[in-house]
Amino acid sequence: MAIEIDIKTVEGIKVVELSGEVDASTAPEVQKQILPLAEPGSKILMDMTQVQYMSSAGLRMLLSMYRQTQGKEGKLVLVGLSEELQDRMSVVTGFLEFFTVSDTVDAGLTALKS
Repeated sequence: MAIEIDIKTVEGIKVVELSGEVDASTAPEVQKQILPLAEPGSKILMDMTQVQYMSSAGLRMLLSMYRQTQGKEGKLVLVGLSEELQDRMSVVTGFLEFFTVSDTVDAGLTALKS
């Protein structure tokens, strides 16, 4: 299954909408498009409402994005994580605690503005 990546800017915040599955075949493309967004002081919201599945390759991509953003004193918020994905990120990998997670895009934008 393919992945669709839509990147737009809302009030100075980069909003990345992902739709599809993030796995070993799509994670490199996602990473290639979103890692350049991690600029010094950047604010990035990743809307994952339409992500049906994420493999370990997708999780590694998220962790890499987190490290890049933090290393440049930016902020990264994840929005719309499925219950399954939240479970995998908290129970299996234990790195959900690194991320700011919001239920809605509006809540994520508010978190990034504060």
